[in-house]
Amino acid sequence: MLIVATAFTAARSFTSVPAEPAVAAADPSYDNVRQWYPRGEAPVLALPGGQTKAIQSVLNIRRPMKYGDFVWDEKGVPEGPLWVRADLDRQIVSVFRGGNEIGTAVILYGADSKPTPEGVFPVLEKAADYHSRTYDAPMPFTLRLTADGVAIHGSDVRERAATHGCIGVPLEFARRLFNQTQVGDEVFVLKSADT
Repeated sequence: MLIVATAFTAARSFTSVPAEPAVAAADPSYDNVRQWYPRGEAPVLALPGGQTKAIQSVLNIRRPMKYGDFVWDEKGVPEGPLWVRADLDRQIVSVFRGGNEIGTAVILYGADSKPTPEGVFPVLEKAADYHSRTYDAPMPFTLRLTADGVAIHGSDVRERAATHGCIGVPLEFARRLFNQTQVGDEVFVLKSADT
């Protein structure tokens, strides 16, 4: 079994160019035909906390993603446990169901003064229409990860933007993730350079 520390490097290379509208799976420019791995040849991702996860399939995205971009395609993917991998170095989040990637997006993360914590976080709480009192800001489709308020939530993902420690994702991606996620599902936050 092949153990890989990072995944999706060529296909997920991030491009810092002006934002274009977010794309869904139907956009042919992404040519996201699912790449299935043969039984016994599936790669295994090394994750924080010493965990590993076998990957059955990934979205085969053939061009760099830009701020605000996301792809979501769960067609043909069976039900199974859901987990999320957020790579702070590559500014990419991937959502897996039963070992199959069903979504990926370019993210925002915490500024140097309020960094996004790394580690393994279960989803503690869900709130579809949350508003931060601390920052007086909407945080739609919030998935709370820590007791002190770090969460994944819908954001205006754009160049030169950052969060106060949260993981910001495009609004429509946040809605889809929110609808798939259950309290207790695991979120792995890492810097790929550290793995």
